Amino acid sequence: MPALLLGPVLRYIDTRSATVWVQVDEPCEVEVLGARSRTWCVDGHHFALVVVEGLTPGADTPYAVRLDGAVVWPEAGSPFPPSTIRAIDPAAARSLIFGSCRMTLPHAPPYTLRSDEHPDGHGIDALRTYALRAAAAGDAGALPEMLLMLGDQIYADQPSPEVRAMLRDRDRAPDAPEDELDDFDEYALAYRAAWDEPAIRWLLSTVPTTMVFDDHEIHAEWRISQGWMDEKEATSWFDRHIRSGLMAYWVFQHLGNLSPAALEDSALYAGVRADEDGGPRLAAAMEDAGHQVGHSRWSFARDLGDTRLVVVDSRAGRDVTPGHRRLIRDEEWAWIRQEATRPARHLLLASSVPILLAPGLHHLQAWDEAVADGAWGERPRGLGEKIRRAAVLDHWASFQHTFHAMAALLDDIAHGRTGDAPASVVLLSGDVHHCYLAEAGFPRGTGAHAPVWQAVCSAFRKELAPRERRAISFGHSRFAERLARRLARAAGVAPLPFDWRVVDEPDYGNQIGTLTLDGDRADVRVEAVLDGDHADPRLRTAFTRTLT
Repeated sequence: MPALLLGPVLRYIDTRSATVWVQVDEPCEVEVLGARSRTWCVDGHHFALVVVEGLTPGADTPYAVRLDGAVVWPEAGSPFPPSTIRAIDPAAARSLIFGSCRMTLPHAPPYTLRSDEHPDGHGIDALRTYALRAAAAGDAGALPEMLLMLGDQIYADQPSPEVRAMLRDRDRAPDAPEDELDDFDEYALAYRAAWDEPAIRWLLSTVPTTMVFDDHEIHAEWRISQGWMDEKEATSWFDRHIRSGLMAYWVFQHLGNLSPAALEDSALYAGVRADEDGGPRLAAAMEDAGHQVGHSRWSFARDLGDTRLVVVDSRAGRDVTPGHRRLIRDEEWAWIRQEATRPARHLLLASSVPILLAPGLHHLQAWDEAVADGAWGERPRGLGEKIRRAAVLDHWASFQHTFHAMAALLDDIAHGRTGDAPASVVLLSGDVHHCYLAEAGFPRGTGAHAPVWQAVCSAFRKELAPRERRAISFGHSRFAERLARRLARAAGVAPLPFDWRVVDEPDYGNQIGTLTLDGDRADVRVEAVLDGDHADPRLRTAFTRTLT
């Protein structure tokens, strides 16, 4: 009798269709709302992505999961409300929740303590706290239309205590690092540990989830610099590690981002489904994925009613060649411009790493890149590279060519040069383990019509160490901004077409963001966990603001 190992995870959604992802323990037929799909296999693990069609826009439809005809979800005696699928109603107001960076840790002390209270402490899980609150409310109609997970859904280089214990019991490759995931089997263990907690599992089953990776799905500082790449590629294990990580990303995260039509058009997906075991085919496809050129295979876009969402891969497609650094390769910009300039009432641009940092941090990163590229001569080049890696300077600001391309695109959209300006442009990001809200400001008299904002929400559960908080706080100060601007100017960094300011100061608790869109109106709210009772976790408002 087949059993459900992980899921269901509700993934793609539009006005009539949805996809539901599951992992099971043996081959079988998976059924959801009358739609059936056979499982497919990768390295001995069995999965299905069921396409459900004929949904009614705006209606909440409870569903069950059947394996070979037997109901396995909802679980008998579950304390959680029924899992439902709600197709998008184009005329309705909509909301999405967002954030990034979630370490898989037990929900009890010392892990629920703050980082300054215990070395193993990473605070209370904000995503789980949100799920518990939503389940207690029991109102399916009040749930958001999307959960946007902006990277570091797992930490391949910092496995959970549960996964580390499993690794110790495995017969591992001799060159596999003791404290890192190595092959597809180990990645599957990590994803199951991350998503199997009951409240999280219920939330993922009933709120459509969109995902993009960042560095920790592979390794901290992945593609930060050429020196880092050369160092890792010189090891015997890293090619296997990155190939396995990208295979797992394709299975556990990327497929669910795709529409039913895109799935039908995917030769790789068709081949994996047709194979007795698609592992070798998928491994071959991922062999060069860490060195891809041209358009990133991981970026994607979709419409949520009258809202356009463009999710940009700001990690795997990088070129880190000194003097020619690109966060997004030039070949991809035609696609980004095309997708970002389609008519929409609201434009959402999502990137795992922030586009607009606090100005002080932005100008520091721009200065460092210029120095590393020889702006102050040959001798300081090495210092610039060392600072880049030691301080993890790998955001858009550290790739000035790409940042200026994005700034020019935002400038064009806001001024209506690419068509009617949207009611709002909202950049959504994570990565930096604190939240803030930034507002772009264009020169007076230039005719900017669309407000441009950056909402950063990080982490769901990953606290900065006290010294890191102090460094970030300094980077947000006016003194740091003035100093970094002067350094960047002295290094010849090009001026920007617009400026921005942080209007809501950083909050360092674990947090979750909500963006609500209703007609031309856009509102954002970030909630952080209250310190205190881990057994009865609560959220407090870090900031809330109307954006239009």
